[in-house]
Amino acid sequence: MRRRCFAVLALTLVSTAATSPGASTRQETAPRWTGTWEAAPSGTAPALPGVSIRNVVHTSVGGSAARIRVTNRLGTAPLRLDAVTVALRRKDGPAGPGAVPGSLRAATFGGESSVTVPAGQDRVSDPVRLRVPADADLLVSVYTPIASGPATYHRTALQTSYLAEGGNRTADTEGTAYTKTVSHWYYATGVDVLRPGTAGSVVALGDAVTDGTGSTAGADRRWPDVLSRRLRALPVSRRPGVLNAGISGNRLLLDGVGPSALARLDADVLSRTGVRTVVLLEGAGDLRRAPARTDAGAFVRAYRTLVSRAHARGVRVVGATLTPFGGHSGWTPARERLRHEINGLIRGGLFDAVADFDAAVRDPARPERLRVAYDPGDHVHLNDAGMQALADAIDLAELVR
Repeated sequence: MRRRCFAVLALTLVSTAATSPGASTRQETAPRWTGTWEAAPSGTAPALPGVSIRNVVHTSVGGSAARIRVTNRLGTAPLRLDAVTVALRRKDGPAGPGAVPGSLRAATFGGESSVTVPAGQDRVSDPVRLRVPADADLLVSVYTPIASGPATYHRTALQTSYLAEGGNRTADTEGTAYTKTVSHWYYATGVDVLRPGTAGSVVALGDAVTDGTGSTAGADRRWPDVLSRRLRALPVSRRPGVLNAGISGNRLLLDGVGPSALARLDADVLSRTGVRTVVLLEGAGDLRRAPARTDAGAFVRAYRTLVSRAHARGVRVVGATLTPFGGHSGWTPARERLRHEINGLIRGGLFDAVADFDAAVRDPARPERLRVAYDPGDHVHLNDAGMQALADAIDLAELVR
């Protein structure tokens, strides 16, 4: 009953702040739900019946309450979760599955501790009373008692999460039951927080570069992470959440790893809480991978479709130029010419604004290649310094209008 009362109170606070007399003068302080973390579903893995999964996720902004989004989007049968909890991760000592004492909370769904998620869908929890810091690790734990078909997951987490066998261990604060590690996020796809201000959230929609491939695992050095840290220079009420909808191996025009950017725009971007702006970096995989796309017009049509759909929902789109991949086995002179043509079109006004990632990381002496200082060695992805360069190339003013 107390959890239900808190859920009603949170909704009442939001509604009252927006509708009471003088609300227009209090927009900067009214509490609103904002996305703070996202992992876009990228595929499926074998189910984990009888296993508790403790996902380690990292917030971009903080708030006075949280909501957990769980997913069965790529599953083929109803997903039964008997328990979902959220806690702050302990920072003292070596990083692990332990929770800050007193911070672990059970999430409910319509007042119930268990939830069944239909195949192809997500579910968002009731508000959870937990003060969530910005730039902090949360532990989102779920328990799957039975096999519910393939498990929807995000493959390239670049973060260690934990498994506990032998039943429901979601309330284990010490984390001692979590004896196995994984490098994926299972069933968790988003966290929202209740916070003041109208800044909303920024979603980074992209492929492996956005997903962080090439950056240091466990260090939160993907370019959206670095962008979030840059945004902390703004007042809290004007600081947007940053959500990472990158999928390694993703494509703009065709399904690859995960549905194409066109196919997943609604689920991974437009339906996310408080989204105001999307930064789009998609298309390099279509150039590089078989079957390669060779028609610049197809890219332009896709970009225009994305922009039109975003604008219909009141969302601005910042287009990022495609970064170099010279030296990679997928590079050819013809593909380089097409990359230049596409980048020229991106710079020419297809989007509301441009982030020139190409200019930020290319080698001035060999512009078809990445700068050596930014190349982790595969000539496609970016190391930590390269991720910093991408984040620095974004005009913050374009994200907080």
